[in-house]
Amino acid sequence: MLAAASARTRPEPPGGGPVLREAARGYWDRRGLHGTAGGIAAAPGAQPLLLALIGAHGGDVLMPRPCPATWMPQARLLGRPAYHVPTPAECGGVPDPYALLETVRRVRAEGGRPKLLLLCVVDDPTATVAPPELVREACEAAVGEGLHIISDETWRDTVHRPRDTVLLSPAEMCPDDVTVITDLAGALAPAAWPVAVARFPDTARAAVRHARTLDILTALGALVAGPIAHAAAHALGEPDSVRERIRRAAALQAEVAAAAHRAVLGSGALARPPQAGRHLYADLGPLRSRLADLGVTDSMELEEYLTDRLGAPTPGGHRFGDELGALRVRLGTGPLLGATPQQQTESLTAAKPLELPHVAQALDGFAAVFGALR
Repeated sequence: MLAAASARTRPEPPGGGPVLREAARGYWDRRGLHGTAGGIAAAPGAQPLLLALIGAHGGDVLMPRPCPATWMPQARLLGRPAYHVPTPAECGGVPDPYALLETVRRVRAEGGRPKLLLLCVVDDPTATVAPPELVREACEAAVGEGLHIISDETWRDTVHRPRDTVLLSPAEMCPDDVTVITDLAGALAPAAWPVAVARFPDTARAAVRHARTLDILTALGALVAGPIAHAAAHALGEPDSVRERIRRAAALQAEVAAAAHRAVLGSGALARPPQAGRHLYADLGPLRSRLADLGVTDSMELEEYLTDRLGAPTPGGHRFGDELGALRVRLGTGPLLGATPQQQTESLTAAKPLELPHVAQALDGFAAVFGALR
C-alpha cells in the first residue's frame, strides 16, 4: 500500500486531504456517528492531534486516574492546569460521576477554570470497557458543568468479545459536546505509520475549534505524509481484508490476555478482566510484603523488576497517573505472541494459538515470573 503511493512526495494539507477526511467520515458513519468530512482533522499520530485539541480549548483539563501516559505531559506542556479524577471500581477510562462533580467544585473554589474532560470508553491502560450507564452519567455530569469532552476511542475496534460487549460512545449521548479521536495504531494500521483522526461536533462553536486545531497543527508542522494518508484512507474504508484481520487480532488477544490474567490472579495479585486492547493492568498490592523482601517498594521499582524479568517494557502505574506507592503495572500481551514477524503471523492465523510452542513457552515464562512472587 505504501509502495503504491510512494510517488506522493508532498504531505497532506493541515488536517488531512479530502480523501483521508472522507474515509474517516465514513468510518464513523458506520458506527452511528454522522457528520461531514469538513468536521474531520488528521495528524501524524495521536500525540500531536491531542496536543492541538487541548490547545484549541481554553481552561483547565480533567482526566481519569489512571489514564494514557501521554495525557498529563501534554497538558503540562501547554501550561494548562490538569487534574486527575478517580474512576469507579468496575472499570477505568471514565471518571466516577460524583468524583467528577466534586473535583469540578474544588477546582473552581480554588480559582481554576475546568473546561475540558478527557476520557477513554475503551481504556488504556486498564483494558476495560466502561458500562453504558456510567458513560451516560459521567457525560451528563460533565456537560452539566460546562465541560467539553474529548473521547479517545483508539481501542474501540480491539474489543475482545464484541458480541457480548455493549460499547457506547459519548458522542452518541452528547453529540454537540464531544470530540472523538482515534489513533489508527490501535487496530487499523502499524504503529510505525503514524496517523490519527478527530471528529468534531456539527456546531458553530466546534467549527471555530476545528479551525484553531488546524492552525496549531500547521504551526507544529504536524502533517500526515502522503503515502501514509493513502494507506490510512484504505484502512478506514474497512475492506474485507482489514475487517478480517481486526477480527482475528481481537480474538487472539482475547485468548492470550485471558491466559495472562489467570497467571496474574494465580500469584495473588489483582487485575480487572481485560476486555480490549493488548495489555492488562495489574495491582500487586497484595504481594507488597514479598516484593519488599526483593527490594521493590513502589511502582518505579516494580517497573524495573518486571521489565528485567519479563524481557519486555512493563510501565509502572506512576506513568499513568497512579500514586507512586501503589504497586500497579501495565502488562503488555503482544510480546507473548512471538518475537519475530513470522511467529506473530503464525499466532494470528492459528486455530489454537495458545498451543503454539512459542506462545506456550512465553506464557509459561510469564506465569513463572508471577508464580515466584507467591
